[in-house]
Amino acid sequence: MLVLSRKKDESIVINDSIIVTVVEIRRDKVRLGFEAPKDVPIHRREVYEAIKRVEQGEIAVPESDVDEPADD
Repeated sequence: MLVLSRKKDESIVINDSIIVTVVEIRRDKVRLGFEAPKDVPIHRREVYEAIKRVEQGEIAVPESDVDEPADD
């Protein structure tokens, strides 16, 4: 694991297309801002793991909880 130190308003660039910025630091919490192409999904780890469990059929999602795709 790469570990970097950043202060408020400082950023990290990933693969020329993703920018992670430290937005706020409060006691034991850090708020991060992400700029990335729309086709790059960004999730908190617990959400990502839940999505993977659903995709693998480990848990079922009630049909009423499934969002319909937006017509863009």
